[in-house]
Amino acid sequence: MTASPKVRAFFDRPTGSLQYVFHDPATMQGAIVDPVWNYDPAAGAVTTESADEILAYVREQGIGIAWILDTHPHADHFSAAPHLAERLGAPRAIGEKVTGVQKLWQELYHLPDLPTDGRQWDRLFADGDTFEVGEIPVRVMFSPGHTLASITYVAGDAAFVHDTLMKPESGTSRADFPGGSTEQLWDSIRAILDLPAETRLYPGHDYPPAGQAPQYMATVAEHRLRNRHVKDGISREEFIAMRTERDATLPLPDRMLAALQINIRGGRLPDAEADGRHYLKIPVGRFEPR
Repeated sequence: MTASPKVRAFFDRPTGSLQYVFHDPATMQGAIVDPVWNYDPAAGAVTTESADEILAYVREQGIGIAWILDTHPHADHFSAAPHLAERLGAPRAIGEKVTGVQKLWQELYHLPDLPTDGRQWDRLFADGDTFEVGEIPVRVMFSPGHTLASITYVAGDAAFVHDTLMKPESGTSRADFPGGSTEQLWDSIRAILDLPAETRLYPGHDYPPAGQAPQYMATVAEHRLRNRHVKDGISREEFIAMRTERDATLPLPDRMLAALQINIRGGRLPDAEADGRHYLKIPVGRFEPR
């Protein structure tokens, strides 16, 4: 019988970001996936209410956190992995291709002194790597397309699929960021949809109307039956044409230019300057208005 972790979702409404804690009920060992460090772009302020909610939950439930896992360097929120690691004593991990994202954005931000070997994390996972959370086996799938570094964590009968799939009614995620690829996104999604039909898929985002709760889980079978972009019967060519046309109409995330320079540092601010404050850089003129 396939191991089945208990999963709890946490929602950051300003960015539509879904964060997860999964754990093994038998051992009470768990992991945190894609935690949010809250950022107010108008004020340039960072706060920890999302991470604090996760901390309160794992402490209340008595969950021992074995890993803090990012699926990719996010463009819409800062990673709270370092904040949580300091409080929980857990290692942080991401996919090994993050070094390519670091090199790409190091050039875009002109950060010649930024290390681009992934040393900001404790572990860089490769495609096919495995580890355990309690008695739950976890397998890493390289899932590029949304970014060149995206990975999926398959934990027993649950898979954390980040920004590949959305809920079935919304379809799939964009692939137009630097390093993204619509063709790779299709291949990654179809590999995810080749998992067993009962596998629970947990996406990275939902954008419900005000007052409504997010939808954060659908099975492989449900996606193959009714995902509006990639259900069975839709061809690779149809998907690529649709996704490319749609992505051309989407504005860039309003936190992207702030978030990437934090997340290529593993969720840390740039070093403080002489006045003791931290400053972000904006590459003026690098992107066209949409």
